[in-house]
Amino acid sequence: MNRIDGLRDRVGIAYGGDYNPEQWPEEVWDDDVRLMKEAGVSLVSVGIFSWASVEPRPGEYDFGWLDRVLDRLAAGGVAACLATMTASPPPWLTSLHPEMLTVRADGSTISPGGRQHYCPSSPAYREHAVRLAEQVATRYAGHPALAVWHVNNEYGNVIPCHCDVSAAAFRRWLADRYGSVEGLNEAWSTRFWAQGYGSFEEVLPPRSPAPFTNPAQELDYARFTSDELLACYLAEKEVLDRVTPDVPVTTNFPPSLRPVDQWAWAPHVDVIGYDAYPDPLDPGTEAKVAFSYDVMRSLRDGQPWLLMEQAPGAVNWRPRNAPKPRGAMRLWSWQAVAHGADAVMFFQWRQSRGGAEKFHSAMVPHGGPSTRIFDEVRELGRDLAAARGLAGARAPRADVAMVLDWPSWWALEGPAHPSSDLRFLDAAWACHRPLHDAGVACDVVRPDADLSAYRVVVVPNLYLTSEEAARNLERYVEEGGTLVMSFFSGIVDPCDRVHLGGYPAPFRRMLGLTVEEFHPLAEDASVGLSQGSGSLWSEEVRLEGAEAVERFTTGALAGEPAVTRHRFGRGDAWYLATRPDPAAMRGLFDRVRAAAGVEPVLPGLPDGVKARARDTEDGRWYVVLNHGAEPADVPLPTAMRDVLTGAEPTASVRLDPRGVAVLRPA
Repeated sequence: MNRIDGLRDRVGIAYGGDYNPEQWPEEVWDDDVRLMKEAGVSLVSVGIFSWASVEPRPGEYDFGWLDRVLDRLAAGGVAACLATMTASPPPWLTSLHPEMLTVRADGSTISPGGRQHYCPSSPAYREHAVRLAEQVATRYAGHPALAVWHVNNEYGNVIPCHCDVSAAAFRRWLADRYGSVEGLNEAWSTRFWAQGYGSFEEVLPPRSPAPFTNPAQELDYARFTSDELLACYLAEKEVLDRVTPDVPVTTNFPPSLRPVDQWAWAPHVDVIGYDAYPDPLDPGTEAKVAFSYDVMRSLRDGQPWLLMEQAPGAVNWRPRNAPKPRGAMRLWSWQAVAHGADAVMFFQWRQSRGGAEKFHSAMVPHGGPSTRIFDEVRELGRDLAAARGLAGARAPRADVAMVLDWPSWWALEGPAHPSSDLRFLDAAWACHRPLHDAGVACDVVRPDADLSAYRVVVVPNLYLTSEEAARNLERYVEEGGTLVMSFFSGIVDPCDRVHLGGYPAPFRRMLGLTVEEFHPLAEDASVGLSQGSGSLWSEEVRLEGAEAVERFTTGALAGEPAVTRHRFGRGDAWYLATRPDPAAMRGLFDRVRAAAGVEPVLPGLPDGVKARARDTEDGRWYVVLNHGAEPADVPLPTAMRDVLTGAEPTASVRLDPRGVAVLRPA
């Protein structure tokens, strides 16, 4: 048995949240454990921001309070996801080492008083963080509450540091990457604007020059920052693996997805953790978060992941913080499970009385357990306990994959492009939404992944691509696959240098076309298509074997191809020279997937109802979710039993608005 299996055998689908007992007097702790048992809580994250409480002075440790907390949890049957506590350095540390504070690109220094105010390259920070991790691991190795380690917190929310220590570390990183300053100059195209370096010692982080930074320098700094944060994580993980080799290790990726290269991190995280905060005021939030969940499930090739944080109700950090309507917390929690999660956890257990997040909702609100939120918390706990058989079950491999590459994402959103409105997530959401709405499962893959198992591969945008990755995609189509690629892809190489030979040079042969010129659209402007309209972008396309499926009907490119299809080898390559409106995009994707033989997870679902599958030892289970505003009757392929209600097997199930069914073979 590996250590992940041990975690799931112990807690099933983990249920709980961040537990911060140091914020409360000790007489509250017994009530906490009592309420946790009442709510069905099986796992809590402990100590994430406890550094100052366990090490109040340099080298002086006070673990007594934490001993009593963990003993109470163990006695109550609640497991601990125990943090290394290194996310927010205490005031004494930044007083001793002010040089470890983050310096922004404009030269200003972040002051203590918030969180995550450290330079990842700082030797002082790393030394003290590793020392603390060693103390925590040594003290609690073998403790009956300990089930999983939680390293730091939301590394992607650490602001990139541009201090002199970071500059020195960046130079070492560049020397390792390029070998010589000549190699660096070639990669960064430094003949432009007389930027050529005579030695690595002359290189600085991309601070705040005028008018533009070097795009290749910006891209490498993003790579460097991700790598430096990973080095911090690995330094702590090495301690945990050495002291407690049987305990799995995780960290929680933040909602934004963008800051760190999660493909590079995933092999080092025993189980993926993610924090999701869908916005109740955003009508598209359910589809957007579905994409994020598909990313998390895919990072370790379909291994179940952990939803480490979400809000039971409102958050505190948006301009307008709406609560979740009744039933939405339950529905959206089950959406994560449907997409492969083996944990449903919240920030946080008990709502804070003071501090920056006092208006962030919690499982136990300011009003206590006699509240709507706690009623829903109890109900969800009963649900998850009833569906314990899903724990550890993988989703079947999807027929559709979507390509995601972090360096390409970073480069796409760099400076001095034809449009500053290009955002990778917008492109991904636009391409993922028609699949999601059709009830079609979607994996997420690297551009160099083995694609042979997929019927359709979608490339929302791959602005930056290597020759090897481009050849991989081309080979996929040539051998019989169907590929859909959106505009402004295949433009630059991994050093952000343009691929010569006509846009998109690496994909011209596969796509059967050349892009003559980019025509970005004005803000909020649109362009007519044969079916619907396009937004954001348009391109002048010259056909070189491809056929025009859609044409522009208005604007400077009226009559020119807008959507093309090219038979290449045994497969088909589609190209979108604009972003069709949602209805047109849905029609296009329905056509593509029908031709490729891609079916929904459960055919015949009413509008607003989604279903996903997970394969257990006793067969395929389905999680069915009614995101619609009306009751829905859902036909099933065979008689199945709803484990949440325990009703007799049925060939159909009726779901109320925001209703959920977890169906297993009869």
